[in-house]
Amino acid sequence: MAALTIRNVPDEVRDKLRARAEKNGRSMEAEVRAILEAAARTEQAKTSVAAVQEWIDRIYGDKKPKNVVEDLIAERRREAQREEEEYGRK
Repeated sequence: MAALTIRNVPDEVRDKLRARAEKNGRSMEAEVRAILEAAARTEQAKTSVAAVQEWIDRIYGDKKPKNVVEDLIAERRREAQREEEEYGRK
């Protein structure tokens, strides 16, 4: 594993890290490691969105649905019109 040195950490940040580590039952080093690992996983999750998009592109190819939002809005407007007609008559 690699070693990492971080210089010029403000005292306030150090104190908050120490309190957080104590709350989680870890050393400050273990707490910072957990924070960095979580941040790296979050970044990987962002990358996976691109992978999902590529997968969708492969599935649909040139036949991807178009105007989905507009179609949903139009359908909801039709439903609202039917509801108004139905309940407005009673």
